[in-house]
Amino acid sequence: MSFSDIIKIISNNWQGFLRGAGITLLISIVGTLIGTVIGLIIGVVRTIPVPEKGIKRIILKVVNVILSAYIEFFRGTPMIVQAMVIYYGSAAALGINVNAIVAGLFIVSINTGAYMSEIVRGGIVSIDKGQFEAAQAIGMNHFQTMINVVLPQVIRNILPATGNEFVINIKDTSVLNVISVSELYFQTKSVAGNNFKYFESFTVACILYFIMTFTVTRILRYLEKKIDGPENYIIAGNQMQVSKPEDMVNKAV
Repeated sequence: MSFSDIIKIISNNWQGFLRGAGITLLISIVGTLIGTVIGLIIGVVRTIPVPEKGIKRIILKVVNVILSAYIEFFRGTPMIVQAMVIYYGSAAALGINVNAIVAGLFIVSINTGAYMSEIVRGGIVSIDKGQFEAAQAIGMNHFQTMINVVLPQVIRNILPATGNEFVINIKDTSVLNVISVSELYFQTKSVAGNNFKYFESFTVACILYFIMTFTVTRILRYLEKKIDGPENYIIAGNQMQVSKPEDMVNKAV
């Protein structure tokens, strides 16, 4: 391998690499966003208090069983197998021919939703119970408590895990080549098959994957810092600065 070989491959096939990287980003971004919404909805539903008796108890029990089966199935099976079953199975069993990219978006979304639902549920459970009791004391129901009190805190707490899912999705879209989604891995395999420069071609793909994941990680960390706010706060109408509690503890130590 030589550096000139890599440059030649890039110059001759940059459109294919760029197209593949674009499809990879499209599927991973849309899949992560939809999956996060699915996770938030399931996380809220699974934390609804189950009454001791009545029709509501039966309905919630059935819903929880269905949601648990969905989560366990998609967390317990590889995405590559899910892609084969959903894409080829829908055509064989139902006679539905789904576009490969649409199928890829669907697969990544529901797979991410299964993981995000457990992340969200864990985030909700971590919130102090006193906040739930205080919300109920002023007349809020479960959904009002979630929207106004709990979820704003949960979203901040799960942001690192959500970013991790995003990075995983960027890499895991490579398995969608089995259903002919022309993402980065599929394009790289085509380039390597044409010029028989497998090492050089996949070195380019490796660099592109790293650039995408590194960029996403930096952006998400920037968002975390923006959400956390400045290190010191200035009280409105006063010039006195107030440090964050953790900073005050560190200074005292």
